[in-house]
Amino acid sequence: MFGEFKEVMTKEFEMTDIGLMTYYLGIEVNQREDGSFISQAGYAREILKKFRMDNSKSINTPVECGVKLSKHDEEEKVDPTFFKSLVGSLRYLTCTRPDILYVVGLVSRYMEDPTTTHLKIAKRILRYIKGTIDFGLLYSTSNHFKLEGYSDSDWGGDIDDRKSTTGFVFFMGDTAFTWMSKKQPIVTLSTCEAEYVAATSCVCHAV
Repeated sequence: MFGEFKEVMTKEFEMTDIGLMTYYLGIEVNQREDGSFISQAGYAREILKKFRMDNSKSINTPVECGVKLSKHDEEEKVDPTFFKSLVGSLRYLTCTRPDILYVVGLVSRYMEDPTTTHLKIAKRILRYIKGTIDFGLLYSTSNHFKLEGYSDSDWGGDIDDRKSTTGFVFFMGDTAFTWMSKKQPIVTLSTCEAEYVAATSCVCHAV
């Protein structure tokens, strides 16, 4: 099928077959017998070097459990341009790293007026990346195509506006193919309501 498709395309357009994909927009593709493994290890190393964290001590988690941040933090302010550059770099890394999506979304809320506390959390993410630099996603060769989805939410997790955060991930077989962590658009009045909003957005995304 792929051979026929390439033949049709080369007749219609001027094209060159350069073989199996190995690199695309900062994403490394390792095509092996058990499937295709994608990662952004090289890009992660560039980020660590850019923000002078390549010699930092690695850490096991991207954020401490239960950490709460606020826009009204009275700590010293930091350069918002530098902070935006750091968070923007981290956001692109979430293309293959769903494990950092929640905390990257968390620090993204404070890009307009960041403080040393917010910067400390962002740098902790870099320390976590240093210890997990080869993490990525394996799209395995399997006949197991069962669709599975998981969703969760906190309740009133944002202490500034009392909005909750939704998180979900979908698997096709053993492979995660879509994920999200996002603050909910409304203020929910109970944990049950927050979970219902999360489940609804999860279903709408799947459809």
